[in-house]
Amino acid sequence: MKRHALIKSVFLLLLISLPLCTSFAEQQEAQLPKGFVYVDKVIPGIVIELRYHTEHNFVGERIDGYLKPRCILTKEAANALLQVQEELKPFGLGLKIFDAYRPQQAVDHFVRWADNLGDTRTKAEFYPDINKNTLIRDGYIADRSSHSRGSTVDLTIVSIKSETQHKELDMATGFDFFGPASWPFFSGLTADQRAHRMLLHIVMQRHGFKPYPEEWWHFTLANEPFPETYFNFPIQ
Repeated sequence: MKRHALIKSVFLLLLISLPLCTSFAEQQEAQLPKGFVYVDKVIPGIVIELRYHTEHNFVGERIDGYLKPRCILTKEAANALLQVQEELKPFGLGLKIFDAYRPQQAVDHFVRWADNLGDTRTKAEFYPDINKNTLIRDGYIADRSSHSRGSTVDLTIVSIKSETQHKELDMATGFDFFGPASWPFFSGLTADQRAHRMLLHIVMQRHGFKPYPEEWWHFTLANEPFPETYFNFPIQ
């Protein structure tokens, strides 16, 4: 009888603790504003390389507001990306995300950097043929970004060999390269590069995303849920 009572007590304790664990997990996810999700929770296995959480970006340092390398989007945008991923999957392809939701404080960081004309440490990689003092004038840097509305994503297509091995398709330029070569329909591309960009644009548009005319990697959900709201909560 004593043994039976002990087992019963342990079982009851486990039942009581399970809701507590679930509640804690829900509380962690609840840190996001309503309507936002972590992309890797919606699309398991998606490749994420948040450049602005690293020093490998056009500023050359981690950007304000990127406290952790977490990829965040609105629920609607993440679900649409899931459909893109599912369409690519049978061909051994998938998506790689460079940036998604971007807090306003990060955009402000970009503007401060653009105003500091003496800092040109990343020029050779990201804007070799453009003078830094024209970046704001020509719209490469702005004081508002659609990313801050939560339904814009910067991404490319990768060839998936395994869960840990993937290779980006050749798109002619890297992410965040400032110049005409990054325009989606730039004429100076090889046949393979044109095909890769076309594939990305076709599959993204098929699932509700609008391209941006000056960046092959940039797409915004056409029916975004917060078209007039620019958020500033940190990525964590």
